[in-house]
Amino acid sequence: MRRLNVSSGSPFEPTFGFSRAVRIGDRVLVAGTAPIWPDDFVDPDPSAQARRCLEIMLTALDEAGGGPEDVVRTRAYLTDAAHADAVGRIHGEVFGEIRPVNTMIVISGLVDERWIVEMELEAVLSG
Repeated sequence: MRRLNVSSGSPFEPTFGFSRAVRIGDRVLVAGTAPIWPDDFVDPDPSAQARRCLEIMLTALDEAGGGPEDVVRTRAYLTDAAHADAVGRIHGEVFGEIRPVNTMIVISGLVDERWIVEMELEAVLSG
């Protein structure tokens, strides 16, 4: 099977040796994605962070040949359980009809203290 690596342009990708997404066959895996804007801005609002993570992930999925309807699993890492409702609502805006499996995990922290949400997804492409 042919492998397709998708880059988001993150400076960490070549240094740390990872891709934003990898497609092999009909499967696409999108790496843990932080809520960073191109100018390194990070909005402190959990809803805005979730929206940004989803935007970056869905762009990578699109570049790999998929769309939201192909998503079968998502994971959200939260630094505070109090953000679960806000993040869940944003997730529901995108996936409310698709309804992939989802896991929310509360962790003690993320690499950058400005991040309160990090997300990842898996997709199986149809057709």
